[in-house]
Amino acid sequence: MYLSRVKIDRFNRHNLRELKHLGCYHGWIESSFPTEKAEAEKTRKLWRIDTLNDEYYLILLSETAPDIVLLEKYGVKGSGSSKNYDKFLDSLKQGMRAKFRIKLNAVKSYYDRETYKKRGQVKPVPLAELKSFFLERTQKNGFEVQKDEFDVSQRINEFFQHSNPKDKEKQDRINLVGVTYEGILTITDLEKFKQTLQKGIGKKKAYGFGLLTIIPVK
Repeated sequence: MYLSRVKIDRFNRHNLRELKHLGCYHGWIESSFPTEKAEAEKTRKLWRIDTLNDEYYLILLSETAPDIVLLEKYGVKGSGSSKNYDKFLDSLKQGMRAKFRIKLNAVKSYYDRETYKKRGQVKPVPLAELKSFFLERTQKNGFEVQKDEFDVSQRINEFFQHSNPKDKEKQDRINLVGVTYEGILTITDLEKFKQTLQKGIGKKKAYGFGLLTIIPVK
């Protein structure tokens, strides 16, 4: 596994026009792996847009290292980097505490048997339920978080577009709800937690959701 990062060039107007929705970021990331594109074999990738000191960064976790030149297509030249992630995974220990950050697509299916007989209607998770929405996903992913040791740092409405299967000239808009959580976690199941770090949590991972990143607390 490889963890890569590149600073996004937000002052380039062309870039801003090109990166108009999450699907554009997805395309940028996939194009950074030319061998996979040529062989038509995609591997799993997790990514997220992070801010640090008022700068925006693309964070990417992938099975193979990306082409740094292509990863810098919409980034600041010379800011791209990639490092082996397996060594970090091997350094983790049962019971370890760590600072964490993750962005989830905070939506749920709400069932109304009279109106929606086959499936629930997908709606954003109410503000009052955002913390419990996250806590419900901790133990089964190999870690625990105390209620007073994490918070919601951001909630933002986002979207991506894709071709309508019935009309290729038409673009369907899919709305998403991005909620970022930050705090302190404790590893309770080491092997399961390592899998979580590599595979992510939740849905819409191809569009910037589910990547859990941590910094061990000394």
